[in-house]
Amino acid sequence: MPQSTLAPWAKSFVTLHLRAERNASAHTVRAYTHDLDGYLAFVQKEYPGLTLSRPHRLVVREYLVHLHAQTLGRNSILRAIAVLRAFYKYLVREEIVLQSPFTGLRMPKREKKLPRFLSEEEMLSVLALPGAKNLRDSALLELLYSSGLRIQELCDLNVGDVDLWSGLIRVFGKGGRERLSPVGKTALSQVRAYMETRSAAQQKRGPLFLNPRGGRLSTTSGRAIVHRWATQAGLALNITPHAFRHSFATHLLNRGCDLKAVQELLGHKSLATTQLYTHVNAERLQKVYQKAHPRA
Repeated sequence: MPQSTLAPWAKSFVTLHLRAERNASAHTVRAYTHDLDGYLAFVQKEYPGLTLSRPHRLVVREYLVHLHAQTLGRNSILRAIAVLRAFYKYLVREEIVLQSPFTGLRMPKREKKLPRFLSEEEMLSVLALPGAKNLRDSALLELLYSSGLRIQELCDLNVGDVDLWSGLIRVFGKGGRERLSPVGKTALSQVRAYMETRSAAQQKRGPLFLNPRGGRLSTTSGRAIVHRWATQAGLALNITPHAFRHSFATHLLNRGCDLKAVQELLGHKSLATTQLYTHVNAERLQKVYQKAHPRA
């Protein structure tokens, strides 16, 4: 069994497994790296002489206690656990350790939270704000809501990914999975108007959404744009691009769209992920029932 520290293998896990094999997004790589760094710092402090030949089960258990002592949320702890489980699974696969320390270890269940979404009236109030005075932001907001894109997917779009005639866009989602997503007439109109403000070269190639310097709009700037217009519309301060995505799915289901179709539009790998929105729908129906039924 190799005698080594964890750090080199953590780097190998990120560069070879996450980036090269899984083609993970930059966001995923950053999140995994952050959680791995936290674990490595704990090991360096509490077990400075730890080698890979030594069982790590006790180390992992004490790290979980350490995470709970920091009063982190349940989902934050579960995310850190998921990263470590994937890391040790990689070590087992590479025959660096014989068994994962998580084997047979009972894990807390994920806290189920209903996604935050906007009503149709609230969404319309946000979309109406930018208008002709800010064509880029108007196109961005309309496209987010029209296609239910993740903010990373939207910022990664290039001009060539958008077919203004067929009304379809090519989207690269999590894990590099490609899908075609339809775009509504209003969003297409706003994208056309925005494109007409750009140079001839920028209309043919490059990023779809640009920052003031002519480069690709970052996800941070995309989130700031959504936050700014939602605030101006008088909505809650924590409205994010993901709330637009949740609103897209919820409004489709409310109007009778099939759950399987919503799954494909969202780019979910599993239908179980999309089924969360059925709980949102059920909650709405219950409120309607309580208000309308004479014997409720």
